[in-house]
Formats: sequence, structure tokens, C-alpha cells
Amino acid sequence: MARVHLPSMLRTYVDGEKEIDVDGATLRNVLDTLRERSPALERRLRDEAGTLRRYVNFYIDGDECRTLDGLDTPLTAGTELMIIPSVAGG
Repeated sequence: MARVHLPSMLRTYVDGEKEIDVDGATLRNVLDTLRERSPALERRLRDEAGTLRRYVNFYIDGDECRTLDGLDTPLTAGTELMIIPSVAGG
């Protein structure tokens, strides 16, 4: 089971929850479960093809998933997953 940490800007899609425990053997499995719980959150994390949105970072135990195996990064019990959308402005 992975513990998913959500920033305040995404918590509105999961009833204000700061952290969610989600079962899944890979990042893809965890995101699929989150999609079932909150389709609106899914649209913020992955595009229509299921690819990770480039402006959202997914840190698995401190490492950005794109430096690992991306969506196929394996997760173990106690994995910490931090989802951090990039913030842009002028």
C-alpha cells in the first residue's frame, strides 16, 4: 500500500484529504485506483492517452518517477508518493 501525499490544489478532488492510502504494485496501478475514486483528479494527472502530464511531478520515496520506470515504477508496502504540480506564473 502506498501513501499518496496531495498538495492543497488537488485536495478538492478527494474531499480535502491530504493523504490517501492506495493499493497498487506500480505507479500506474495507484493512479488507476485514484481515477476510480476521483475522475476529476485523473484529468489533472494524466492526459487522454494515459500519459503523465508533463507539468506534474510524481516523487516515489524522494525520486522523480521519470528517472525511474515512469508509470511502471514498482511500489512496495510503505512507499511514499508525492504528487507535485508545477507552478507557473509571471
